[in-house]
Amino acid sequence: MTIRNIITIPDPVLREVCAPIETVDDHVRKLADDMLDTMYDAPGIGLAASQIGILERIFVLDVAKEDEDKAPMVFINPEIVWSSEDLSVYQEGCLSIPEYYEEVERPASVRVQFQNREGAAQEIQADGLLATCIQHELDHLNGTLFIDYLSKLKRDRVMKKFTKQARFASKG
Repeated sequence: MTIRNIITIPDPVLREVCAPIETVDDHVRKLADDMLDTMYDAPGIGLAASQIGILERIFVLDVAKEDEDKAPMVFINPEIVWSSEDLSVYQEGCLSIPEYYEEVERPASVRVQFQNREGAAQEIQADGLLATCIQHELDHLNGTLFIDYLSKLKRDRVMKKFTKQARFASKG
């Protein structure tokens, strides 16, 4: 497997909407495997294809606790078909916004339809951390970042910090 480079803000690729995957084939399964390796290496609990510069509708997750066996999940062409009215708040972070965490309010439960790594149609209902992660990663596929749920002041501060870092890194 290959560990890919993770794109960070302010890279405009993170604001792109990803295209549906037409056929789940060996290329897509290899991409999923690379994404899982990249996510585990980072380390993180979720990774969307856009975060490695691939504008296709696929993300991977693993919300297993540290003392549990790995439980990788692959979501191809995911779509939330139901969201609860109940909300929950989790402190979210993002591999594309390193070392920045903020509380975000989202629906507490979701039902999502997707294809698995074999291309079979699946539907699951998720709540808690899994529901939050699914929503976070699906947002990536739509060009949305978790900081978009914050106040304009907080979002602008984060963008300014990372834009300044990117400018500094490109000169170095």
